[in-house]
Amino acid sequence: MIPVVDSGRGGDDERTLETPPARARAALPPEQPGSRPVLTQVQLEGLRPYGVEQEVAAGDVLFADGDETYDLVVVLEGVLEIVEHYGRGDEVAIATYGPLEFLGEMGLLTGQHAYLTAVASTPGRALRIPVDQVHVIMAEEVDLSELILRAFLLRHSRLTYRGSGLTLIGSRFDVDTRRLLEVLARNRLSSRWLDPEDAPEAGALLRELALRHEDLPVVIVSGGPLLHNPSSRDLLDALGLVVRRLTDLSEVCDLLVVGGGPAGLAAAVYGASEGLTTTLAEDTALGGQAGTSSRIENYLGFPAGLSGDELTARAALQAKKFGVRVKLASRAIGLSSDVDSHRVTFEDGDVVNAKSVIIATGARYNRLPLERLSELEGVGVYYAASQMEAQACADKAVVVVGGGNSAGQAALFLSRTCVEVHILIRRDSLASSMSRYLIDQIERHPQISVSPHTEVCGLIGDTVLEGVELRHTVSQATSTLSICGLFVFIGAAPSTKWLDGQLAEDEHGFLFTGKDVPATHLLGPSHAPLLLETSRPGIFCVGDVRSGSIKRVATAIGEGSMAVRLVFDRAQTTALYAQTGAPTSHPSSSS
Repeated sequence: MIPVVDSGRGGDDERTLETPPARARAALPPEQPGSRPVLTQVQLEGLRPYGVEQEVAAGDVLFADGDETYDLVVVLEGVLEIVEHYGRGDEVAIATYGPLEFLGEMGLLTGQHAYLTAVASTPGRALRIPVDQVHVIMAEEVDLSELILRAFLLRHSRLTYRGSGLTLIGSRFDVDTRRLLEVLARNRLSSRWLDPEDAPEAGALLRELALRHEDLPVVIVSGGPLLHNPSSRDLLDALGLVVRRLTDLSEVCDLLVVGGGPAGLAAAVYGASEGLTTTLAEDTALGGQAGTSSRIENYLGFPAGLSGDELTARAALQAKKFGVRVKLASRAIGLSSDVDSHRVTFEDGDVVNAKSVIIATGARYNRLPLERLSELEGVGVYYAASQMEAQACADKAVVVVGGGNSAGQAALFLSRTCVEVHILIRRDSLASSMSRYLIDQIERHPQISVSPHTEVCGLIGDTVLEGVELRHTVSQATSTLSICGLFVFIGAAPSTKWLDGQLAEDEHGFLFTGKDVPATHLLGPSHAPLLLETSRPGIFCVGDVRSGSIKRVATAIGEGSMAVRLVFDRAQTTALYAQTGAPTSHPSSSS
């Protein structure tokens, strides 16, 4: 028996495990440059003050799946392995690390519980850096933070490809299975999905766990509990991603940002960096729809592009650095206001009081007016193109409906694994709705075709999507196309129902701001909303949910940042009015 090193659970760990036999090696895609950096002596010396050196013996476990947190581990001498299912008979070696390499992936920074085990293959020494010190490094050590973040992102991508981590067992025909799949995809969580309809191992696992098909869906958390049809919040909570109930709810924070997409993240980061006590609330996943984008290539300062995952990770780290309090996995359900503060009620019972509110709740996907669409959603009809959907459609043909940037990015991403990608648009060309850099890539790609003046008029397939019926809108000619995936990117409806019509909105439900607020919604002749301010003073709106907004990531980030300045302007104007009785207008309101 071999003693197990303290795994980071906070106390002495007396666990012992048998020395495992030689392990099988995991099948993973080739490692990308930057995923396994070897530290220079200068970089190592920069890390030493943050950690503690430790002798390790062969078989020592430095952290184990299920641990609530774990350390960043730098190998000084010897060899360490990352192992899946350690000690359970079917263990697999994911990666091996030698001297001057470090262990860890994105879950270490996001707070997700460990789902792999680090075990010493040989005697040696390691530098262990606690997670709180890792966050200090990410905030203060520019070169080291870039090195670590890049490696973590690339490793997470490989683990997601393999499906390491939790396992979801559920039928593609079940609405709750599709809900959980969306939560996993939107939160960019590494997972494996077993459908009893076509995965033989699902049946074997159900028998092993003494589960029936009526018990599905279930989620098996590596090193953690078995979850029977969990709510989105319960699932994220089991993974360590939900902050417990907010404390001091009676206190009034300076700024509440509702919505954690690019606009909301930017508002939270800039608000906190300017000294405002800031709470960021998001109901599904930080990054919003942009967080699932495979590549954003027109964002200033990133000539090679960056993924939505990387953008979100960087923004979340900045938010943590400046002290933003993040409230995840709880939907806003109500708004009320007093003279000098506002209250937002959440479905978990929390009520957050704030002097100013920035609404960045974005929009939900529009759906095609087709019979049986809801029956095939999640089993061939999709509204996002993440790794999970790409794997489901691998080596087959798919259709992408829409001519915007999100449709173009999805088509290029799907072309990596799908044999044919057909883009359908109603207009003559993509020129009026898509960025030129995307059009150029699509035109050069041999697996992507564009069909103008074409729409989907029917779905083919009884239980899964097998094809679509197409109509040419000029000639009215119809045809059929055999595909396994229909990806819909035709715009979205605003997420504003929770406001119950309290703020001025256009005919589609998007919120009016600034000079666009109708006079009938103004509080009086002295009420002049600022540029991004809604019809209620102190409540601002940014991003896709705003009427007339430009649906681009860079624009959303700019609006989120700008809104924080306007929060200060409104506070100054209100204070001035309280002192002098002057009108509440402000020069910015005419911009």
